[in-house]
Amino acid sequence: MAEREPGCLHGKKQLPAFTWEVRANDRNYHRQFKKRFAFCLSKQKYAGNAIKTAKYNVLTFLPLNLYEQFHRMANVYFVFVILLQAFPAISTLPWYTLLFPLSCLLIIRGVRDLIDDIGRHQSDRNTNSRPCEILCGKSFLQQKWRDIRVGDIVRLRKDSLVPADMLLLCSSEPSSLCYVETTDIDGETNLKFRQALLVTHQELVREESMAAFDGTVTCEEPNSRMHSFTGTLAWRGQTYPLDSERILLRGCRLRNTDVCYGLVIYAGFDSKIMRNCGKIKQKKTKLDRMMDQLVIIIFVVLLVTSLCLAIASGFWARMFQEKHSYLSAFYKHTTPAQQAFFNFWGFTILLSIIIPMSMYIMFEFIYLVNSCFINWDLEMYYAAKDIPAQARSTSLNDQLGQIEYIFSDKTGTLTQNMMSFKKCCVNGTVYGTGTGHEDKHPPGSGVSWSHHVQEKSDFCDVTLLEAAQRDKDPVLREFLRLLALCHTVMVEEKGDQLVYQAASPDEEALVLAARNLGYVFLARTQDTITISELGKKRVYRVLAMLDFNSDRKRMSVLVRDPQGTIRLYTKGADTVILERLQSRGPHETFTERALDRFAEETLRTLCLACKEVSEVEYSDWSRRHREASILLQGRARELDKLYEEMEQNLQLLGATAIEDKLQDGVPETIQLLKLGNIKVWVLTGDKQETAVNIGYACKLLTDDMEILEEKEVSEILEAHWVSNNNSSGNGEAQSSSRLSQQHPKASQHKKRAIIISGDFLDKILHTGEVLEEKRRLWRRLPCCRAVGSEQQGSLVEKAFVDLATSCQAVICCRVTPKQKALMVQLVKKHKKAITLAIGDGANDVNMIKTADIGVGINGLEGAQAVQCSDYALAQFSYLQRLLLVHGRWAYLRICKFLRYFFYKTFAGLMAQVWFAFHSGFTAQPLYEGWFLALYNIFYTTYPVLSMGLLEQDVSAKKSLEFPELYVAGQQDELFNYRIFGITLLHGVSTSLASFYIAFWAFRDHVGSKAVGDYESFAVTVATSALLSVLMEIILDTKFWTVLSFVMVAASLLLFCLFSFLTQSIGAFRIAPAIFCFPDASRNALTDPYVLLVVLLSLVVNTIPSLTIHLYHAMAGKPTIQQKTRLKAKQAPEPSVELRAHVSRGSFHRRSSYAFSHQEGYAGLITRGDSLRAGGARPGPLHPEMQTPALSSPPSPLP
Repeated sequence: MAEREPGCLHGKKQLPAFTWEVRANDRNYHRQFKKRFAFCLSKQKYAGNAIKTAKYNVLTFLPLNLYEQFHRMANVYFVFVILLQAFPAISTLPWYTLLFPLSCLLIIRGVRDLIDDIGRHQSDRNTNSRPCEILCGKSFLQQKWRDIRVGDIVRLRKDSLVPADMLLLCSSEPSSLCYVETTDIDGETNLKFRQALLVTHQELVREESMAAFDGTVTCEEPNSRMHSFTGTLAWRGQTYPLDSERILLRGCRLRNTDVCYGLVIYAGFDSKIMRNCGKIKQKKTKLDRMMDQLVIIIFVVLLVTSLCLAIASGFWARMFQEKHSYLSAFYKHTTPAQQAFFNFWGFTILLSIIIPMSMYIMFEFIYLVNSCFINWDLEMYYAAKDIPAQARSTSLNDQLGQIEYIFSDKTGTLTQNMMSFKKCCVNGTVYGTGTGHEDKHPPGSGVSWSHHVQEKSDFCDVTLLEAAQRDKDPVLREFLRLLALCHTVMVEEKGDQLVYQAASPDEEALVLAARNLGYVFLARTQDTITISELGKKRVYRVLAMLDFNSDRKRMSVLVRDPQGTIRLYTKGADTVILERLQSRGPHETFTERALDRFAEETLRTLCLACKEVSEVEYSDWSRRHREASILLQGRARELDKLYEEMEQNLQLLGATAIEDKLQDGVPETIQLLKLGNIKVWVLTGDKQETAVNIGYACKLLTDDMEILEEKEVSEILEAHWVSNNNSSGNGEAQSSSRLSQQHPKASQHKKRAIIISGDFLDKILHTGEVLEEKRRLWRRLPCCRAVGSEQQGSLVEKAFVDLATSCQAVICCRVTPKQKALMVQLVKKHKKAITLAIGDGANDVNMIKTADIGVGINGLEGAQAVQCSDYALAQFSYLQRLLLVHGRWAYLRICKFLRYFFYKTFAGLMAQVWFAFHSGFTAQPLYEGWFLALYNIFYTTYPVLSMGLLEQDVSAKKSLEFPELYVAGQQDELFNYRIFGITLLHGVSTSLASFYIAFWAFRDHVGSKAVGDYESFAVTVATSALLSVLMEIILDTKFWTVLSFVMVAASLLLFCLFSFLTQSIGAFRIAPAIFCFPDASRNALTDPYVLLVVLLSLVVNTIPSLTIHLYHAMAGKPTIQQKTRLKAKQAPEPSVELRAHVSRGSFHRRSSYAFSHQEGYAGLITRGDSLRAGGARPGPLHPEMQTPALSSPPSPLP
């Protein structure tokens, strides 16, 4: 702003940290600077404007993707087995037969990663190819964003995006103002203004002067601080200070400004928004990480088992050679030690199929199909905009069922970015939605006083409309007049329509409401406001504007009406207006009760008041106001005193209630998520009052919660420091317990919520840029002096996270994108919890990348969040179905799939170990080679696959009715090390029973067909194990479909078919070495004795499972579903409504006042900086527009 621009700073010494030097129109100067980034390699210090968010390119895709894939221990294990198979002496199968499935697995995952990265490349190309105008020589040329360099001068036009961080040089607006929308940066939809330096505004009026501009900007190095900038401009021997209000940030959108010019300061990845974006991180699910550890455990057990069997084979070989010396010719070339060595590798290869490659291929297939179920779900299809749900990642579905913390943006995610005037209270009467007055306009009651009236409005109250038309109530007249006069809205007439340019969406809603009721704001000059009152045009002279700021929480306008009467109109928070009233009567009491009701409905409220000012009072006040306005010291303090003096003895006119519209179903969704033990944290760039109001509206905050703000949080953390220092070593659980009880009021409140700001986070946490402030905060604590800064930072982080996670809700306001990601990272680091981040703008990208699951909302803020997300939704409310239905089902299916895949593998293949005890500890396979090859591919795979694809414990409807079911995934109840151990024991017991029952039956008995040979024994054990596995799957399948029956039948049919084909006499004659079990199944399974043995094995293996099921039924041990139903009956949850059930009795709760713009807009208006003078001649720099009339030069700041 011009009034904040001090005079020139002659020869002021720069701070050493300010090493970023930018020279205008001098690319050669910037090219000479290099910086080291790796070893002895260097690159340009000043980055180009092209960005690259993709992970791979043509050269790096193959090595980098393989490197990432071989971070999975299973892939390393499979390569190890293939290498063993390459040695003929110990090989059981040709090495290429194992290389093929591994190659398929790597290719499937590689193609998936490639498709994702192609999308990033496309996004990068679209961004880098956006058009812009760059000054080249003495004229502006149309080029691309990627062509921009530091030091270039760029011309921007209305509604275009800012391509880089730029110093505003001048604009087509008066005093070189520039209006920008920063939705993608801080989530706010209201316009903000930036203003060029007065010197550049006055001097850079032609393209020739732009080309000749050779100023030098010296500023701080590129950083991630979105709301701060410090630097200087040196030009023509003088130095001018620069701050953030001179800077246009990349990602902002130019609004209500026809043309502006900027000098590029930071480009590409050096820009602040890109510094906040973070890097793409490879995401692995909790089950993936557990599987990596299980692979290592299984491999170690496999090696130990193989070693034990190999040692036993060596001893057995020595005993055998000593006892049967006549067979020494067979062993003359090998010693027992050599035989043990070869048997070790033979057993390793033989048992290696315990971790089958087919399981990982089916993993990918299950993930893909479950992703398709998400894409096809019509309940998550947003018909209004034709947007379906989209699973952009296919490898994270099961983790959707384990979420513990959700980090949500506010604007555009929880809300619709729309403000709506809903209710008002005037002179003891409440008007608006829900008051019984709203109805369709009766015939003949249509408003006809102005063609400017908006045709469609959310506010519809016939009683208020008729009362306004009658114009009999003086209080209502003043109320509507105040709405049309007391604001900082700018107006522009396009055709026969008025277009309002508001710095705050709240103000725009109020002005629109007044317009729809007949009081139309028409025009504004530096000292007048013109409105139409029920069709009559009236001009008010503006005597003073008393601006809003966060301390005053109100704004006022002092005007002289056409009759000459001076009146003060004031609007603001109820806490500041009600205490300034002249008297309290019945209408004031009724208005207070109305404010309470508005607050219960989580509407944003303002109180409206006015008073008549005498000429004598105004003359005296005006004289003192002029004197205070030119003070060099203490100006702001003196002005505040004068404002306070004028805003006394007010007459209350009424109150307004504005709704910050939530997306449909947000309160219900958050309530369900809370019942599912999922904590929702809101991280927003918006102000605290707005965020708190939304917190109450969406039921994140409730009336019975104790709200901890920054002061209370500091007190609790300091008390925790002292307590932790006095009793360090009692364990993390005790520490966390103490922390949750530090606050003296904690015993009175069961629920607590934290509300803090980004500045507070900077003070207590490591951000890399504000460590000194954090040190000052804790410096007085003795324990902090005893530890280093790094350890101190970690302790502070841990204490803060413990406190925050002990609360039911956390709201962080005014946070940067990097701070959003930091909050996610802290919870992941200290709580080892699974996190989900959801947002819709570029300011949410870093948070989405950092969380375990990133969800992008297809909203109004572009597609940046969706492009970086794992899942894309159209509405926040769809999150309940994504998590509580699809996520829980996916977790259930994957867990059951893993459990039964391991079970069937152990049950079928551990018999190889038992057979070794009876085959001289040789590595001879028990089963036919084809059975080993097909067991995990055809015989047992399909039933387990159908379980992984379609299994459900309860329906989707029941999943939403009982969100408590979700807790099972958070606590890893369905698959963990204990479950794996039980599965291992279950599989081992099944293999033992199948093997030794057959071994007992074949030892001393033969069937009627004289079956008793090795081949028949192998077929009997294989059939017993196969049927036992299928029976277990049948017993544990909860959700039967046609596909489930088909899969079980297919397994049995394929077993019979392949047994017939691979054991036929014809196949044996063609290749006896490959088909070496001729007619084995036919001979064995047609013998009644063998069939009875198989039946006995099946019964013995099934009885334990049936017994456990029967025990649970008889003993009454409830299942998870029964527990939740019982809980629901004992303590039914109240239905979720937008209206609170408990009245908010606290007076301060009402103070969610509807102001969201920054201080300074009134100053712009009264100085005339934002107003265009009529009849000005066109300027040479932009001849299509009028040159702004220059106001008098502002006074320098003291």
